[in-house]
Amino acid sequence: MISTETQTASYIYKQLSPDQWRTQKNDHYQKISDLIDDYLERRSHQKKDPVLDFLFEYYAFRPSYLKRWSPGLGILLIDGTSHNWQFDEMETTDGDSFLDISYFDDDRISSVKWILNVLEQSLSRRPSFGCFGMHEWAMVYKADRVRHDYLSLRMDKDELAEFVESRPLVCTHFDAFRFFTDEAKPQNKFELNREKFADMEQPGCLHTNMDLYKWAFKMYPWISSTTIREAFELAVETRVMDMKASPYDLRDRGLEPIKIETDKGRREYMKKQIAIYEKSQPIRKQLIREYNHLLKALCD
Repeated sequence: MISTETQTASYIYKQLSPDQWRTQKNDHYQKISDLIDDYLERRSHQKKDPVLDFLFEYYAFRPSYLKRWSPGLGILLIDGTSHNWQFDEMETTDGDSFLDISYFDDDRISSVKWILNVLEQSLSRRPSFGCFGMHEWAMVYKADRVRHDYLSLRMDKDELAEFVESRPLVCTHFDAFRFFTDEAKPQNKFELNREKFADMEQPGCLHTNMDLYKWAFKMYPWISSTTIREAFELAVETRVMDMKASPYDLRDRGLEPIKIETDKGRREYMKKQIAIYEKSQPIRKQLIREYNHLLKALCD
């Protein structure tokens, strides 16, 4: 039963029994462990991984935080005091636990609004599937030193440059575009900058869909760990595709290339890109719901 004190919090809309929240917590931990434990073991031996290194270094959300379960805002955990929660935002009353919105830093409200706007705009836009992963090629085009210098390329620099020059660059995602070489940037169809970020995001973009993971964990623990995990799982799948379509040769790591330099490879890329887009939409919508709930609780 929701206590009198908890009833005064209008953002509490659901409660979980001890069996329910313990099951969710343990299930989350096990699923994340299955995804990353082998990687963490390899990383402890200084072995690089172009997929998961990116997701943990570029996005910079600690594996320990990713494993740590949060119910998200608005969930009352019955008998929650029976567990030692690892974040300060959890409040307890009459033996039950919930995330207390009063712990939220008001200085972050502008970030909540900005991210929600990005998510809503990208949801409403028509997806574009015509980039064929050329962003990774533009990042090494005529470069003296490639970004992932521990990896070999699938073709020599002259062949690579010729291929890039033969294809249009139509990147819409600034955080990919900003890593283009200086020689590649003028070739992009769109002029991108930080100020135009929200206006250019579109849901067919691989990096836009990987960023769902970033927008989820940015408001941890207020966004549920279930949503964070689903966004992470999508990000892993998307990054694998991103690397397969890149100019890097990753066959010794079990990643057969998607040869976007061929018609067949471009058809394969588009098919997989559409599948990623379709998987991203439910996660994007769930994030929007949770962000709107967070913003309403902050403004009430």
